Amino acid sequence: MSLTFTLDPAVTPELRDGILGLWTDVSNAGGSVGFVPPVTPEAVRPELVKHLVAMAEGRTRLLVGHDADGRVAATAFLTLNTHRLMTHWLWLYTVMVHPRHQGKGYGRDLLAAAADAARGIEGIEAIRLTCRGGLGLERFYASCGYKEVGRVPDAIRVAPGDDRDDVILLLPLR
Repeated sequence: MSLTFTLDPAVTPELRDGILGLWTDVSNAGGSVGFVPPVTPEAVRPELVKHLVAMAEGRTRLLVGHDADGRVAATAFLTLNTHRLMTHWLWLYTVMVHPRHQGKGYGRDLLAAAADAARGIEGIEAIRLTCRGGLGLERFYASCGYKEVGRVPDAIRVAPGDDRDDVILLLPLR
């Protein structure tokens, strides 16, 4: 069984609520998506709204993966650069696969679909993302073709006394 990916789906209340539930569940499972557990949908909602606003303004595109039951199972947001000297690459944000689907290869599928989507955007030559160090995410992204191009030590404070590196990765699309 695999996921069905859609780029730029219509944002319905069901999709919005599905993304909100995904983001909350991933966060509460310890996922590195901007929150530390425990988190509620109410805490996540303002961040989702920021993404939705950027989509409405044409600065961000949504890639969503649905499972066989039609539930939101994975997402990634592709954000275009507005700086005139950096429009040849984009950011990949909020890369998530629901915990019930992890270990099935869906993360690799999501990243491959994101790369395909980025290749379809005129002028885009690379994808850049960051991840929280200390979770092994760098190894996963490297196995998907991303190269570590920078690291800011202790830039992310998960909790008092628990600082993590902010790891910068790049996937050339050429």
